[in-house]
Amino acid sequence: MSLEISRRALLATAVSVGALAASGCTEEAATSDALGDHDATDLAAAIRAGDITAAEALDAAIARSERGNGQLNFIAAPLNEYGRARAAETLSGPFAGVPTLIKDLMPMTGQPTRFGSRAFADFVPDAQPPYMDALLAAGLVPFGKSTTPEFGLTATTETLLGGATRNPWNVEHSSGGSSGGAAVAVAARVVPIAHASDGGGSIRIPASCNGLFGLKPSRGRSVIAGAPDPGLEISVNGCVSRSVRDTAAWLAATEQSGAGATLTPTGMITGANTQRLRIILDIPNAQGNDPDPEVRTAVEAAAELCRSLGHQVTERRAPIDGQQFSDDFILLWASGALEVVNLVRSQAPAGAPLDQLLEPLTLELAQHAQTQGPAALAAAITRLRAVETQYAGMFTDADVYLTPVLAKPPVLLGQIDGSKGMAVFDTLSDYVGYTPLQNVAGAPAMSVPLAWSAGGLPIGIHFSAPVGEERRLLELAYELEQAQPWAARRPGVNAG
Repeated sequence: MSLEISRRALLATAVSVGALAASGCTEEAATSDALGDHDATDLAAAIRAGDITAAEALDAAIARSERGNGQLNFIAAPLNEYGRARAAETLSGPFAGVPTLIKDLMPMTGQPTRFGSRAFADFVPDAQPPYMDALLAAGLVPFGKSTTPEFGLTATTETLLGGATRNPWNVEHSSGGSSGGAAVAVAARVVPIAHASDGGGSIRIPASCNGLFGLKPSRGRSVIAGAPDPGLEISVNGCVSRSVRDTAAWLAATEQSGAGATLTPTGMITGANTQRLRIILDIPNAQGNDPDPEVRTAVEAAAELCRSLGHQVTERRAPIDGQQFSDDFILLWASGALEVVNLVRSQAPAGAPLDQLLEPLTLELAQHAQTQGPAALAAAITRLRAVETQYAGMFTDADVYLTPVLAKPPVLLGQIDGSKGMAVFDTLSDYVGYTPLQNVAGAPAMSVPLAWSAGGLPIGIHFSAPVGEERRLLELAYELEQAQPWAARRPGVNAG
């Protein structure tokens, strides 16, 4: 889930309201265009070497997108001409010439930005945040906006505006959210890397659902993406990718540095460390509920893999009041929805019914926040700030915290979409109960694609660390990637 752009950038910028085969492609097909099966790092190197051009890489990505989008529905708005103009420029940066997608919660100057909502179906911002500037400075070539649920408010990408984004491992299942379109495009080999954001798990959840690597950075790690949240800043920007090195390069290209940096920059992390880690294993969620047996088995196997690599793994519970945390987080989440509803109400034509512009989940969350009132929100934020301290205390004698990403493999479409209103939280709170903790704590966390269900659906494994310790996680991820590689695994529906 991800509310970061919807709440702050909306308030700052708004002025108005061919089918794929079901089987995998052959190796010949996978390498028959300019993209091949490269990750972003290899693709950028090929462009720098003159083996291919940025225009050729873009044309291949557009062709793959056109082949795959009809079945998977990951494009919120095509920006092909914008991309072609970018590819014709002299580009520099670590990803110079690499085609990508930008999540449709990130404003781009002069380009459609719909936030997954009917209320913004025709919105074109006249400004973009510094984070978007950093992506362009890194040389990336955006050619589309990727799908997201309305304002990133739920953990699946299904909207009344654009329909369902489908999981390429099984099209009847959810792609996750809120960076669902981004993750589907990367998993389906349309692009090697894509922008994502995370306000409650929205990088890690779709990474888990689609068999990708997804790192949520620390609060304050990256250049800013919108006006600061005066309550509690929970949202950050990043990417989803198929390789650890791609994500490491993205983080290095977008982190704050210089006088404005609140954390010591990581720079480019290039490989594993020899330091052995003390890992906390915690499998039930904060409410004490056990995950699906396949998820438990996958996490236990990941713990055993870590032990085999020489790390110390000890099972213990996090010192968090799970039910209170969940209630407080939902109220914080709802307060963002209330701001959005108030904005839409102020911009909508007189007499326009809000239920024709906004989904039931957005409206009911806003009503929840309004009913609870400012005093309840202030008390919730105070308790959530105390959770930051509790989380930090877990690492006095440990280095990494290991849990599931989700309580079960990707759910079927139609179970947790925004059309169902707040009733989805009866299911959602348990399903995604592992990921919001790190957003509140401001800590880095990652989903690592180490397991698949018996039915062929990905199961991500969740590792987190103290604030500012992205290096520790990325070094561990390199080690896990080498021990149990995942990049060659392809979903049944792919455009490569």
